[in-house]
Amino acid sequence: MAVLIMNSLMEQIQQLKKEKNAIIMAHYYVPDEVQAIADYIGDSFYLSKIATKVKEDTIVFCGVSFMGESAKILNPSKTVLLPDITADCPMAHMADIDTIQRIKSEYKDVAVVCYINSTAELKSYSDVCVTSSNAIAIVKALPNKNIFFIPDQNLAHYVATQVPEKHFIFNDGYCPIHKDITVSDVTTAKRLHPDAEFLVHPECPPDVLAYADMIGSTSEIIDYASKSTKNEFIIGTEAGVLYELKQKNPNKTFYTVTNHQCCTDMKKVTLEKIRDVLLSYNGNVEVSDELRHTAHLPLNRMLELAK
Repeated sequence: MAVLIMNSLMEQIQQLKKEKNAIIMAHYYVPDEVQAIADYIGDSFYLSKIATKVKEDTIVFCGVSFMGESAKILNPSKTVLLPDITADCPMAHMADIDTIQRIKSEYKDVAVVCYINSTAELKSYSDVCVTSSNAIAIVKALPNKNIFFIPDQNLAHYVATQVPEKHFIFNDGYCPIHKDITVSDVTTAKRLHPDAEFLVHPECPPDVLAYADMIGSTSEIIDYASKSTKNEFIIGTEAGVLYELKQKNPNKTFYTVTNHQCCTDMKKVTLEKIRDVLLSYNGNVEVSDELRHTAHLPLNRMLELAK
């Protein structure tokens, strides 16, 4: 019965896409069946690039609120829909404007580098946006010596190790899912799976990264595992990425570090909500013209520097 319901929903969604001239974009962390119905699946950087190239009038963005905001900022003439408007990213709010302004006054040469996992308001006070896949290259390309990296301290610490010529000022934000992966968890997983390589996202704490065989974004983890001659991998990021890993590597085995690598906000996105938002357009993302203009600058600079 569940399969019949899911197939019916998928058929309804495909029909609505045609009627509404819509396209579905999904992050790797949303549920498997949502990734299965998506036209494009990827990490934040890939989806940001794709969002500027799609021809359809409507983008259904299967992810959390900052992703919908970014898509709208980059595509003001398009309708951007979020299947669940309450799906949010805690880390996206873990920086404040007063601190940004204080740092700017203390360091005249500072560049405020804003991880794309942040609100449109935080982006509007930043010099450039980055993702986990392009942060190192973009920070290297900046003329500034001082870097205030917001909001994620763990990604910032990792980038700092790769760009030692820069001086970093660290924020105290973090992703709760990645922060909860501990060294004890990793050593246990390695003991249970001694032949597996440990592939980990740089949002994890530095002491966890020290155990990694490979550190990278979700897309880089998928690419590495797909090209590797190894057959077993321990994955240190949100468990939703396992769907694409298994799709591309059906003969390889993947383990999570723990059984709680789950972003509940990402999992709010369902097939029912995708269908409903295409029917009602109640999840329409709105960004004021002023905010869109100021937040567009660092996003566009990211796309230019990452070319």
